[in-house]
Amino acid sequence: MEALYLLIPLSVVVVFAALWIFFRAMDGGQFDDLEGPGMRILQDDDSAHPETEESQVHNKK
Repeated sequence: MEALYLLIPLSVVVVFAALWIFFRAMDGGQFDDLEGPGMRILQDDDSAHPETEESQVHNKK
């Protein structure tokens, strides 16, 4: 019975913390585009990317 005096307030604090994190993520736009990343991975992107300085250094050796 004595454990309930600790566990009930602790569980209430954990629930409020989880809700605060969830609503903060909602306000930050975390869940705005749920399908975009899944569709981008399926698109075929064969366009040539400009070479970076690092890849140019390796090509010259």
